[in-house]
Amino acid sequence: MLLKILNASPGFGAPLSEQELKDFLTTKVLNMHLGTVDENGQAIIHPVGYYYDHSSYKFYILTGKESRKTDNLRKNQNVYYCVDDPDPPYKGVRGKGTARILEDVNFNISIYEKIMARYWGSLEHPMALALRDELKTGEAIILEISPRYFSTWDYSKQ
Repeated sequence: MLLKILNASPGFGAPLSEQELKDFLTTKVLNMHLGTVDENGQAIIHPVGYYYDHSSYKFYILTGKESRKTDNLRKNQNVYYCVDDPDPPYKGVRGKGTARILEDVNFNISIYEKIMARYWGSLEHPMALALRDELKTGEAIILEISPRYFSTWDYSKQ
């Protein structure tokens, strides 16, 4: 994939460079706001934790196999995503992409470990242990988001 970075806010700051994009998505511990479309064609926003693989430019999200977002994605794989820092100077990343539902338990465990380390700091946290059990039984899955582009902004560059 050719990395496509757009300026999300012309005249107010500048876009992130490829290295700044990678650093922002891998070092900051922020939630992603994931937009899906329900059966009525209505947009739904889901705040989610994520792991970003900068070598493939893909996001990975742990969720329930029967969750609302998973159900929506079975019908429409198109998503909109946004990860932004709420503290000034504002910066962030948003864009459109497609989602795949991954059910391979061994692969999913490897992604789960990266997400838990990022958000909980430990694989032994009670929430991490409960989620690992759900992955092993197939109650939880991983969503893989393939962005079409990254629309970025960094207001510190004004």
